[in-house]
Amino acid sequence: MFATRFLDARIDYDGGQLHPGFAREAVGFEPPCAVAFLGACDVAREHMIDTVDLEAGSAIRAREMLHLIVELPGADLGRATAWQRLLAALARDLFSERAACTIRREGDDLYEGSAKLSVSVATVGPSSGLIHLGLNVDATDAPVEAKGLADYGLDARAFGAEFLARLAAEHDSAVEAAGKVRRLI
Repeated sequence: MFATRFLDARIDYDGGQLHPGFAREAVGFEPPCAVAFLGACDVAREHMIDTVDLEAGSAIRAREMLHLIVELPGADLGRATAWQRLLAALARDLFSERAACTIRREGDDLYEGSAKLSVSVATVGPSSGLIHLGLNVDATDAPVEAKGLADYGLDARAFGAEFLARLAAEHDSAVEAAGKVRRLI
């Protein structure tokens, strides 16, 4: 069973939250799980995972984001990256259902026109895959052209709660589907 929780506390994301056991520390969950929270985003260089962003000296920030941290036990980088892209697809679907907009997904990023709506990274720890997806709420201070949930009149807490529910259902459905097939020898 995939556990989820939307944290009441505001947490400003600096990248240090993306580590094995974050959900255990926050709410006592063991993976597979996801936690969501609201807070600013300003990723510190020492916590930057994406080597392209790090080498380019890119800034990753926004005044407020809806953050999701997902931990998947035993996931290698390929599986974590596949789930990262599924997260982006789920977010795009939810945007499309709730707002009059045309959101496109490019890999693990979401855009409307040239405006970026998300940041995301997948990595692995010693025993799990880890994913951070940040959806702009208020894109003020973003270093690129960006939009957020507020620009579409969407409530971040309601969006996040529905997103977590869909993510849990997707995970549990995938586990159930995998249990219905036999392995080939």
